[in-house]
Amino acid sequence: MEIGFTTAAYVVAAVLFILSLGGLSGQESAKRAVWYGIAGMALAVAATLVGPGAGLWVLSVVLIVAGGIIGYIVAKRVQMTEMPQLVAAMHSLVGLAAVFVGYNAYLELGRVLAMSAEEREALEGFAAILAHKDPVEQTILKVEVFLGVFIGAVTFTGSVIAFGKLAGNVTSKATKLPGGHALNAAAALGSVVLLAMFLNGAGIWTLIAMTLLAFFIGYHLIMGIGGADMPVVVSMLNSYSGWAAAAIGFSLGNDLLIVVGALVGSSGAILSYIMCKAMNRSFISVILGGFGNTTGPAMEIDGEQVAIDVDGVAAALEDADSVIIIPGYGMAVAQAQQNVAELTRRLRAKGKNVRFAIHPVAGRLPGHMNVLLAEAKVPYDIVLEMDEINEDFPETDVAIVIGSNDIVNPAAQEDPNSPIAGMPVLECWKAKQVFVSKRGQGTGYSGIENPLFYKENTRMFYGDAKKSLDDLLTRVQ
Repeated sequence: MEIGFTTAAYVVAAVLFILSLGGLSGQESAKRAVWYGIAGMALAVAATLVGPGAGLWVLSVVLIVAGGIIGYIVAKRVQMTEMPQLVAAMHSLVGLAAVFVGYNAYLELGRVLAMSAEEREALEGFAAILAHKDPVEQTILKVEVFLGVFIGAVTFTGSVIAFGKLAGNVTSKATKLPGGHALNAAAALGSVVLLAMFLNGAGIWTLIAMTLLAFFIGYHLIMGIGGADMPVVVSMLNSYSGWAAAAIGFSLGNDLLIVVGALVGSSGAILSYIMCKAMNRSFISVILGGFGNTTGPAMEIDGEQVAIDVDGVAAALEDADSVIIIPGYGMAVAQAQQNVAELTRRLRAKGKNVRFAIHPVAGRLPGHMNVLLAEAKVPYDIVLEMDEINEDFPETDVAIVIGSNDIVNPAAQEDPNSPIAGMPVLECWKAKQVFVSKRGQGTGYSGIENPLFYKENTRMFYGDAKKSLDDLLTRVQ
């Protein structure tokens, strides 16, 4: 009965997770998709608690309640601008959990093998599964444990460094130790050697040594990736955490964990690939690091940044028939999305064609800008992706850039030595007028200079985005 109920519940939970992932592909269905995921996870936890081998009820309930309270508090306190850091932190916990579960599985296997045949017959749950494994199956289990710990350890330290880069506690520049990729290759090769020794009974020290090497690989890989690539890194680490969970699912014989891990791992890998394609970057080159390093001197920029006041922006908007707004991370930091939405409503009420242009890697998390605009109740049908709107800039009267930098940088097309050379960008400089809402004259998170700010048709609307838009709304009625 317990096995049948748990299996059926796992099947339903897996279906709910699939529906959740499918629904997240569209803004209209995203809210419903989140509830599918919540229901699936609740069902999975309940089925596990009443399934075969369940025990330690008091401890399980205490941990679930404590985790729920912590999750609720974190969710209430974290701002949208901190979501990328939160996601990276969650990935690190998944990786660390995979490491702990892998070690526990190996130690439990040793304990079971040390028992007599009579003692093994009385075992229940995971221990009973281990007791019935033959030598070949035990070897397969050790491989699963080794891979799960390896991927989990890489995910843990990689996510910690990603968190530090996103939070500004670690430099956003691509940084490697002397030896660069050779160090990563040596650590990976060393892990393969340790796997062979581990399977030949060398002992737990090989597992520990591999874990340390994997910690180093995760640290050095992400340190070698520049800030402009952090959205890809976040989705890549999401993929790693999924594969770590799947590997541990094989070790534990948990079908749902395998399915969920495979879903997360494959979806994260696909998203990373799509983002790399949108940036005209090789997925392998991004993963191996080095973004942010130029191959020669950067192109010199002529001209100066010309400022404009709020009355000048208001007058230009009053005369414009078509407007494209390009939101970026600066809008999120200033929490200006509500002001942007109100400006959009007023301009549309005047009969003006207002649309939003979203670059695939805008912000520091995939879909970051879409979520902010949806929160501000901007109509979905005027929020367009880069490929849908890029050709419309030459016929656009005004382009407004709010807190964006790299995704509107013409150096991607004009400077072969630029770190973002070849990256598809929003060609807003082709509009008749461009207004850039920006705090100051800095280069932004990735540290790359932007020639857009010096073009003849560009005017810099300096100041905090929220305050600047507050002033603008007093002029646009």
